[in-house]
Amino acid sequence: MTKEIIINASSAQTRVAITEDGNLVDFFVDYPENRRTVGDIYLGRVARVLPGIKAAFVDIGMPHDAFLHFSDIGQNTKQLQEMLGDEDSDIDDDDDDEPGTKSRVQQQPAREAAMPKLQKGQEILVQITKEPVSNKGVRVSSSVSLAGRFCVLLPFDGKVGVSKKIYDQRERRRLRNIARSILPPKYGLIIRTVARSQHEESLKEDLSNLLKTWEEIEATAKSENPPSLIYQDLNTTSSVIRDLFTPDISKVFIDSKKLYKQIKSYIQLIHPELSDKIEPFKSRSSIFDVFKIEEQIKSLMGRKVPLPSGGYIIIEHTEAMVVIDVNSGRYAKNKEQELNSLKTDLEASREIARQLRLRDIGGIIVIDFIDLEEDKNRKKVYDELKKEFRKDRAKVSVLPMSDFGLMQITRQRIRQNIMQTMKEVCPYCLGTGLLTKHSHLLYDFEDWLKKFKRSSKERSLIIKCHPVVALKLKEGKLKTLTKLQLKYFMKLKLVEDESVPPGQIKVFSKSSQKEFTEQLS
Repeated sequence: MTKEIIINASSAQTRVAITEDGNLVDFFVDYPENRRTVGDIYLGRVARVLPGIKAAFVDIGMPHDAFLHFSDIGQNTKQLQEMLGDEDSDIDDDDDDEPGTKSRVQQQPAREAAMPKLQKGQEILVQITKEPVSNKGVRVSSSVSLAGRFCVLLPFDGKVGVSKKIYDQRERRRLRNIARSILPPKYGLIIRTVARSQHEESLKEDLSNLLKTWEEIEATAKSENPPSLIYQDLNTTSSVIRDLFTPDISKVFIDSKKLYKQIKSYIQLIHPELSDKIEPFKSRSSIFDVFKIEEQIKSLMGRKVPLPSGGYIIIEHTEAMVVIDVNSGRYAKNKEQELNSLKTDLEASREIARQLRLRDIGGIIVIDFIDLEEDKNRKKVYDELKKEFRKDRAKVSVLPMSDFGLMQITRQRIRQNIMQTMKEVCPYCLGTGLLTKHSHLLYDFEDWLKKFKRSSKERSLIIKCHPVVALKLKEGKLKTLTKLQLKYFMKLKLVEDESVPPGQIKVFSKSSQKEFTEQLS
């Protein structure tokens, strides 16, 4: 399998595509004005503590306060307070209780014991774990971690772990022993998948860089006042190179000289044996056109995705979840309906797993597969989907197919999906995809005009509407607008305005210019 990373950089955005045998399997977009914030560390101040929802809101200087769930507050809260020099904090340390006496936490009911003693106005160091989605603020955790090329440093957690994707038990033991030998006391470390087969010196150098970074963070946190940004993690492009540029990548092509030099020097520093795989792309044609990625991105944006045998899937986004519908289309290779449905469902399983990765769709996902009668066939679809999700870096949970052919999935959501990143809500339909029919809009306007005449002495109005609505008001031998003037004995002046949504009519007083649109809606 040929696996490649293709990077297209411009002044407006940087796009990163990962392909397998020419097929797009991962896609990332990095905007200068909307940079990646996951991994950033802030010194914040607790704004509100809400025990009812087991969460607190922390002011970190963003438009919306950050959401901190009690489960995301580790046992490190007291250590954080000590680091910040807050000796008067009301945080209990159970280890300080005198022998023979019960801890205050032990005396409390189990539900209250889980609640950390946060106070309004308290300073706290937090790290962003999820980017803002819609009108929700970022989600944060006080369990701070620093990701490097081969390791993840846990400053307040003494555990040592090895990535579950390293399956060789002998290699796991080797890496765990190295981690314990190089790790300073009171620190924790997680060995990443890319550390497989690496020498001790590589891990030690990576850990040394992370420890230096943490010392700088500690010093900054002590000197700053909340809310303030203490540490900024890598942007999307750099984090993709750090996390996904592994030995199984055949080539990395970059069409920007500046970005090529940056990435080349970074890889030469941390992984010199891979630096020969990085190549500048020199051509007058667009790099994404040459590698046939642009056409794959266009299909990525559509709600309908074709399947190899003629079926297709429909992907619909709602406020609460994403719904995917599987259809057989014109596919009917066999007379046996069950076999036809099974083949389409298996193809859909592979494509759905790929689309969720590509579009970075998270949260609750419900898939409506084509109905299957036999339990063994339902299990085949379930197993196929689980097998495909093993390639996904995000955490995915899958429930077996129900009798109705529905399958429920939850996928880890860290940032906005690609559709939310690259698209804006339509100002006309406000994301519904529907506009009021012109005939119904005119009916509503006439009904309002009838009521308005009874309640107001205004007899001369200005009607502002979109040109397509104005066309409706002008049609007929006797224009609709003229009919309304004659029927209600009012003078109506029509003004075409493209800034007015097609599903709306704005009404103003001709004499005072007062707007009556709110009354109309």
